[in-house]
Amino acid sequence: MILAPSLLSCDFIRLGEELAALEAAGLQWAHLDVMDGLFVPNLTFGPPVIRRMREVSRLFFDVHLMIERPERSLAAYAEAGADMLVVHVEAARHLARVLAEIRALGVKAGAALNPATPLSVLDYVLPDLDMVLVMSVNPGFAGQSFLPLAYNKVRALRRKLDEAGSSALIQVDGGVDISNAALLAQAGAAVLVSGSAFFKFPPYADRYKAFMAAVGSVDSGKNSRQEV
Repeated sequence: MILAPSLLSCDFIRLGEELAALEAAGLQWAHLDVMDGLFVPNLTFGPPVIRRMREVSRLFFDVHLMIERPERSLAAYAEAGADMLVVHVEAARHLARVLAEIRALGVKAGAALNPATPLSVLDYVLPDLDMVLVMSVNPGFAGQSFLPLAYNKVRALRRKLDEAGSSALIQVDGGVDISNAALLAQAGAAVLVSGSAFFKFPPYADRYKAFMAAVGSVDSGKNSRQEV
């Protein structure tokens, strides 16, 4: 199991220290939520902030682009230091082309689905995916309650990926905490994104261990920047 704390819930005044604290606690991933005020109502940060974070961190940067027309800025996020770019299928008009552009930039490619978006939209792009993000809240704001419909969606996606022979990871984002982590792992999720349920409970090393204990897992060594 890979735990990817969402930096949207960290202390932005101490962003560099927060990144260092995650590394010191043994985490390998950080989830970066990019919002444009159009695809979702909120605004967060863009390539300049990510570039500064990359200068001080070796974490795997899982960059979740909640933006309209992501194809216009893929290169900027890759150059800033993203290790994976995840675009929303609802925002990418030509999904296969966008995923190909991401791969051409030398970073991992992922697709995100809002809660009401069916899995069938992925049928013709599965070979192009390194990860599928199942949203378990409607995107835009941190601290929302988990939508239980995600369990069946993850199970169905796990079957779809297995039948296609795909090695893509399944990620779940939204309302993820210790109470639902085990069920999500059992359903087939390999990457869990947690924001306030992680950052509000320091020290981070103890919280990380608590999440791993909840899913009955230990760090297998696969949640590293080199082995994704």
